[in-house]
Amino acid sequence: MLYLFILGDVLGAGIYALVGQIAGEVGGVTWVPMLVALALALLTAASYAELVTKYPHAGGSAVFAERAYKLPFVAFLVGFCMLSAGVVSAAGLSLAFAGDYLGTFIDIDPVLGAVLFLAVVAALNARGIKESVRANLVMTVIETTGLVLVVVAVSVMFSGGGGDLSRAVQFESGANPVIAVFGAALLAYYSFVGFETSANVIEEVKNPSRVYPRALFGALATAGILYVLVGTAASVAVPAADLQDSTGPLLTVVQATGVAIPAWLFSLIALVAVANGALLTSIMSSRLAYGMGTQGLLPSVFAKVLPGRGTPWVAILITTALAMVLTATGSIATLAETVVLLLLLVFLSTNIAVLVLRRDKVEHEHFRAWSVLPVLGALSCLVLLTQQSGEVWLRSAIIIAVGCILYAATKLTRRARA
Repeated sequence: MLYLFILGDVLGAGIYALVGQIAGEVGGVTWVPMLVALALALLTAASYAELVTKYPHAGGSAVFAERAYKLPFVAFLVGFCMLSAGVVSAAGLSLAFAGDYLGTFIDIDPVLGAVLFLAVVAALNARGIKESVRANLVMTVIETTGLVLVVVAVSVMFSGGGGDLSRAVQFESGANPVIAVFGAALLAYYSFVGFETSANVIEEVKNPSRVYPRALFGALATAGILYVLVGTAASVAVPAADLQDSTGPLLTVVQATGVAIPAWLFSLIALVAVANGALLTSIMSSRLAYGMGTQGLLPSVFAKVLPGRGTPWVAILITTALAMVLTATGSIATLAETVVLLLLLVFLSTNIAVLVLRRDKVEHEHFRAWSVLPVLGALSCLVLLTQQSGEVWLRSAIIIAVGCILYAATKLTRRARA
C-alpha cells in the first residue's frame, strides 16, 4: 500500500502535461531525459530512504535540516521552499487542467479556467478532505490506465503501419544533444517529484526500515518505465513540433493513432490525474502553511481554523490566492521549472544532511545509502540548478525573499508581544 501511495504521488500530472514541452527541447528522444531524470531522482531518494528510516517519526526535509544544521532559519527556508513549491505546482497544474483536456468539454480562457478550478479545489480543501490510501489507489489506477492506453493505442497504430519509429532517436534539429537533454531533464524531473511527501506517512508503516526503501525505489522504477514507454510512444505517433504546441499532448497522441478511444473519455482520465495532483498539492501546501503558523515560523493568522470543521481556512485562502496570481505569470513549463528549482534546494539540503547526520547514531536498524550516493545527489542538484534560466531564478528569488520577510516580521512581532 505504501508503494501505491508513493506511485500515486509521482504518477500523473507531470507526464500528462509536460511530455510535449520535453519533446520541444529534445525532439523525439524523450526517453533520454526521462532516464536522466529518473537516475537523478533515485540519488536523492536514497538520501530520503536513509533519513526516513533512521528517524521514522520525523516530519520531512525541514526536520532533517533542523537536526543536521541546528539553525532554525535554515530549517524555515527548507520548509518554506517546500510550501512555495506546492503553491507554484498547484498553479501549473491548474493551467494544465484548463488547457486542451478541459477544452474537449468546454471552451474557456485557460487562465480563467485555472482560477475557477483553484476556487473549486479551495472549497473542497476547506470542507475537510482526508485523502485515504484507498482513494489514492483508485486515482492511481485511473492515472495508470490512461498511460497504458497511450502505449497500447500507439502499438496498435504502429502494427498497422502507422507512426514513425525513427523519430524516437532524432534530436531537435540544430540542438546540442547534451544541452538539450539536461534542459529537458529539468522538466522531466518535475514528473518524478512527489516521492518526498511519503516521509509524512512513515509513522503508519510497520517495519519501515525494510518496507520503505522497497516501496520508494519500486514506485520510482515503475514510474520511470511507464514514462519512458509513454514518451517513446508519443514521439512515434506525433512529430515533436505538434506535441510541443499542445497543452494536452497525450490527447493529441491518442487522437493521432486513430484508435477508437473517445476523446472525452481520455480527456476525463487526464483531468482526473491532473485534478488529483492539484488537490493533493493544495492540501499539502495549506497544511504546511498552517503548521508553520502554529510553530511561529509564519504569522499566527495562518493557524486560524474553521469552527466545527477545523480546516485552516486562512492558509487555504492565502495559498490559493497566490496560486491564482501565479497562473497569469508564466506557462506550465516555466511554473514546473520553478517548482523544480525550489525542490532542488530542498533536496540539496537533504543530501547534505545525510552526511552530516552520519555521526548521529540510532539504536534500530535502518537503510544506509552508499556514501557516494548523497554526494552524487548533492552534485546532481547543483548541476540541475545551473541549468535553470534567469527568469526562473528571478521568480524563485522573489519567492524566497518574501519568505525571509515573513520570517523576520514574524520574529519581530513575537518579540514585541513577549
